[in-house]
Amino acid sequence: MPKYIIEREMPGIGKLSPEEIQAASRKSRSVLEKLGPSVQWVHSYVTDDKLYCVYIAPNEEAIREHARLGNLPANRISQVGAMIDPTTAEGAAAKKTPAA
Repeated sequence: MPKYIIEREMPGIGKLSPEEIQAASRKSRSVLEKLGPSVQWVHSYVTDDKLYCVYIAPNEEAIREHARLGNLPANRISQVGAMIDPTTAEGAAAKKTPAA
């Protein structure tokens, strides 16, 4: 199943308290439960004003539906084509991610 990176512009998100981050995570998980197992949240990275989320989903529309139901921005959605890591420099091939 395809993997996606979602960029969410959320001014001030980096200043949220741990309790506020936990509440936002719970809200996202409750939406995921409604959507069913085809949409999976892997993890997210929090910066000062943006949230970068990694999801596994059948298509971009499923990601947009999660954002809509959770009242979350989804300013940019990019499908991951391949993954590289330090071992790639040693001659290991890039790991292609499966397409839909």
